[in-house]
Amino acid sequence: MIKKIFPLVVLALFIAACSSSDDSSDSNGGGNETAFDRAAMLRNVADNIIIPSYQALNVDLEALVTAKDNFLTTPNLANLETLRAAWLTAYKAWQHVEAFNIGQAEQTLYYFQMNTYPVNTTDIENNIASGSYDLTSTNNNDAVGFPALDYMLYGLETTDTAIVAKFDTNATAAKYKTYLSDVVDQMQMLTQTILNDWTNTYRTTFVASTANTATSATNKFINDFIFYYEKGLRANKIGIPAGNFSATPLPDRVEAYYNQEVSKELALAALTAVKNIFNGTQFGGSASGESFNTYLASLDRTDLATAINNQFNTARGKIQELNANFATQINTDNTKMTEAYDALQAAVVLLKVDMLQAFNISVDYNDADGD
Repeated sequence: MIKKIFPLVVLALFIAACSSSDDSSDSNGGGNETAFDRAAMLRNVADNIIIPSYQALNVDLEALVTAKDNFLTTPNLANLETLRAAWLTAYKAWQHVEAFNIGQAEQTLYYFQMNTYPVNTTDIENNIASGSYDLTSTNNNDAVGFPALDYMLYGLETTDTAIVAKFDTNATAAKYKTYLSDVVDQMQMLTQTILNDWTNTYRTTFVASTANTATSATNKFINDFIFYYEKGLRANKIGIPAGNFSATPLPDRVEAYYNQEVSKELALAALTAVKNIFNGTQFGGSASGESFNTYLASLDRTDLATAINNQFNTARGKIQELNANFATQINTDNTKMTEAYDALQAAVVLLKVDMLQAFNISVDYNDADGD
């Protein structure tokens, strides 16, 4: 995973010297003025997108826990397939919360605990062999979460029968059972913690933090949204495995590498989530409320909002042309992968430069992508 790099201390001190850190002040100074209700946007995002997305993921993870328990009690092919199906359902639900790296999610490194890939299979095997590990340690970020389950459910052996045997008749089956159970339980526990924070306290804090300051929830959320689009979706899912950041393609870096069938499905789910956030579309529905789209409209920038949505649609078309398994696509015709990356990249400029300029918000992260 490409990690977010926080602003330089010098920049932070400059901002502090030029303005109050209180959310009631405007730290950006000048720029476009609008009567747009930022609180209404945050309420719509929190109540109709973020919290429902976490609730759906939590339900799916509870189902994953049940499927895991059944498989570990009775390791067989049927229960393995049920567990795999629950993993995929939860993984697709995860795509709808991955952009929300704010509040407790940011503080607990939830993003990295749930979906750091490529998975480090050596760390997983060493953890299993030793039976002693701290899954919450940053050293284990690449040995937990959905990618760890991808490896354990699909990559332990070359056949499904042999994978079942790892949890049944293998001499160390008990250790494999314990590790699988611990990974799934931790995912559910972390998600429940984040959801509880949103529903009990953070929702109120989030909605109230509307000022145009570097530390306000509004500005951080907008930046985090763009960061996720640029890094989590564009780079991690497409650009890095396609070789846009390296001398050669890296097909082993695709999401869900061991499953071999769903990297495209996950990328499309992520792009749907991005578009829904931009347009304020409620999770699981079609109704829309205040959003980045309507914010731009209030600034007479419907042209930009339309351009962004059009580019999302273009990128979706390019991704839909890809093989279900991105590793196969890279190995057979990587040009289509780089074309999908280019389509995603075109929206980065619209979001990171044009939209932030319209909102009079500064970028709060640094990167070396050259964009």
